[in-house]
Amino acid sequence: MIDQARIAADRMVNSQLTARGVRDIAVLEAMRIVPRHLFVPEVTIQRAYSDHALTLTAGQTISQPYIVAHMTELLEVQPGMTVLEVGTGSGYQTAILSHLGAKVVTIERSAELLDRAKTILAEVCHGSLIRMLLADGTLGYPQDAPYDRILVTAAAPHVPAAYRQQLADPGRLVIPLGDRDGQTITVIDRMGADFIQTDDIACRFVPLVGEDGWGG
Repeated sequence: MIDQARIAADRMVNSQLTARGVRDIAVLEAMRIVPRHLFVPEVTIQRAYSDHALTLTAGQTISQPYIVAHMTELLEVQPGMTVLEVGTGSGYQTAILSHLGAKVVTIERSAELLDRAKTILAEVCHGSLIRMLLADGTLGYPQDAPYDRILVTAAAPHVPAAYRQQLADPGRLVIPLGDRDGQTITVIDRMGADFIQTDDIACRFVPLVGEDGWGG
């Protein structure tokens, strides 16, 4: 099974990521090494590494590999940075960020998903600096702010105020913005009092639910 996973991971990196423009060597290496199949054990290895989003419990999903790699590349994580991740989900994106050398603070609103992710990450990222919280992700986590990077893995109708407040200067936020039917991956760079917004590609994520999101 290990050999099958390695072959599938290599194929994923070559056919889904580099072929579609992902160039960051560290991101590609993380995507190759982190065992994606462990985060979705209910599907076959081939499907775990396929170019599709997969359904998790609690109405959540794990994004297709390309979207994970692309958003991570946009984030421009460097070793030693502190990253706030909103939407732990399966824990796969958390593992990718940790592999890049970041200290990760990750927030999830589903206790079921968070407990499952904790178990997997304890095996995959043993000894890494990961703080896992059951909370309203739209409010961030001010106790560990400011964050060099903030990554949101759910669709927001607007940028929650907490993210601007908790983003370091300089710092970068990557977030899907739009309505429930479709969004745009958006990059926001903080430079002093200015927040410079750049729209990237179209996407579709589950809603960011919380006080300063959908359903708040």
